[in-house]
Amino acid sequence: MKYFVSTGEISGDLHLSYLVSAMKELDDNASFFGVAGKHSKDAGVTVIQDINELAVMGFWEAIKKYSYLKKKLYEYVEFIKKEEITKVVLIDYGGFNLKFMEVLQKEIPNIEIYYYIPPKVWVWGEKRVEKLRKVDHIVAIFPWEVEFYKKHDIDIIYYGNPFLDKYTRVTDRGESILLLPGSRKKEVQNLLPIMVEVIEKKPNEKFILKLAKKEHLEWVDLELGKYKNLEIVDEGSLSEVAKRSKYSIAASGTVILELALLGVPGVVVYKIDWLTGFIARYILKLKYVSLPNLALNREVYRELLQRDCNATNILDAIENIEGNKVYFEEQISEIIVSLGGKDIISKYAKFFLK
Repeated sequence: MKYFVSTGEISGDLHLSYLVSAMKELDDNASFFGVAGKHSKDAGVTVIQDINELAVMGFWEAIKKYSYLKKKLYEYVEFIKKEEITKVVLIDYGGFNLKFMEVLQKEIPNIEIYYYIPPKVWVWGEKRVEKLRKVDHIVAIFPWEVEFYKKHDIDIIYYGNPFLDKYTRVTDRGESILLLPGSRKKEVQNLLPIMVEVIEKKPNEKFILKLAKKEHLEWVDLELGKYKNLEIVDEGSLSEVAKRSKYSIAASGTVILELALLGVPGVVVYKIDWLTGFIARYILKLKYVSLPNLALNREVYRELLQRDCNATNILDAIENIEGNKVYFEEQISEIIVSLGGKDIISKYAKFFLK
């Protein structure tokens, strides 16, 4: 059976790679083509478009890439027709994939569409849920989505969060503070200088800067070599650096959930351009933006966004963790339990193959 896959983010690519690996283990005849990244390529996806060419962050970038993405959308449709593919798996990346879904259903009426990790319509407004009503199968990975879709009389599949199969809590950790400024250019440019301020204010602490690629340092004009208490890492897994870290300062995103499952408490930081921030302020419906906080509906990982994202506030949050270690360990335990389950990826794989 042939599947066309479409994602646009590193996190979506990671989840897709887990799914593809599990499906191929169960069925040698399953083959995958589409829009993906390195993780999925390694898992066996034939990549016709790399997600690095699609990355968009912020309102202005989305506007500038609109024509390019629209052109690509129709190229994918033609590929699906040519290869006679009957099943499409959309993974997150709602801004593009929802439009892709509409065009697919118009151009290929009998196409079967799965939405794995549906867009966060519970964040950006519930009206968009009506578009998802047209999908053949919605497959979610967060427990609160079950109640959300149930409220809208939409059936979904949910077995648990796949990261639970991949991450084991680290109980014996090191003494460094882990810095994760994100993987997008704007994220690194906005967040790394603030993280450097923290390093300067804490010369007696040890820091580990984990980068997606070492070349990302070219995006900023910073002399990081002068900080003797800073180690820069661009290889190895998140689990490896988590074992050496007592706390984390990380860009908002999927990585916060990964840190929680690894047992590393920390601070969530984010800073975007003023226009995107202004729009988000009036559209966002949620009290919290990070997944661990959403899981418990309370702030376990302090969220420092936009103007609140500064070195003083970050240090205050770190001191709070330092003074309440037992509390944060207990909260992380609750987060892990709330996402519970076993053999989660295998269950999703069996559903897709069925």
